Amino acid sequence: MHEFPAGRFAVWATAWLTGRTSYDEALDAVLGETAHRVSGLPGTAGAMPMGPALSALRGLGERRFRLVLPVPGNVVGVPAVPGLAAAALEAGQVAVGERLAVVPEAAGPEVVEWTAFPLDGAAPPPPPVEGTLRQVSGALDLAVADAARTLAGLDLARWHPEVPALLAGLARPVDAAGLPADHDPLAVSVLGRAQRLATVLDLAMADAPGGAVNQSQAAARDVALRPLADAVREATVAAFNAVPRGAAGR
Repeated sequence: MHEFPAGRFAVWATAWLTGRTSYDEALDAVLGETAHRVSGLPGTAGAMPMGPALSALRGLGERRFRLVLPVPGNVVGVPAVPGLAAAALEAGQVAVGERLAVVPEAAGPEVVEWTAFPLDGAAPPPPPVEGTLRQVSGALDLAVADAARTLAGLDLARWHPEVPALLAGLARPVDAAGLPADHDPLAVSVLGRAQRLATVLDLAMADAPGGAVNQSQAAARDVALRPLADAVREATVAAFNAVPRGAAGR
């Protein structure tokens, strides 16, 4: 739930396209320890490595990518081009520019396959509605408070001994790693909190060993934790899509 190649691509491609970081730094950040191949770029046949694909973005006139995390029933921010919404929903993420949208798919533990969808002729969608970083940070606080009773009632510590430490650590600020050096400090902090909450949610949403949670209990759990999942998703989008002051007009 908390690994978003499309977010990493969006934030680093934008930083490079707007002159805030070098090409090499952006490429290294996008690649990490994984091989990436991109298919579907205009004027190309077959797949190409991420390096040439990243270089091609400037020639296509791209200036900024935004992370969108669609869920069933909500694909706001995903352009209406054939096949894109289905691919984005299956991946749970997409990076959307003005000329292209790109969707990642893990092809094993060491390879990410990207599919590019040209947006020529598509009506530009409204960008996803993002609250301010302070708003999404506050929403995380409220969602955590509302979900605390549910998390306690699930007795997660009985099945997952690591949960108490994770819950205790939610109050401590922890910055997310792997973002551009000039990224908004509040966005870095918000993303770090969202990532920790995503870990707790992963544990909370997993079935307890031995079928200890029945179908009715699981349904009640999912409903109770949905506001927290929504808050985590919104915070993740806002944090990745934040643009440093003074850089928005570049």
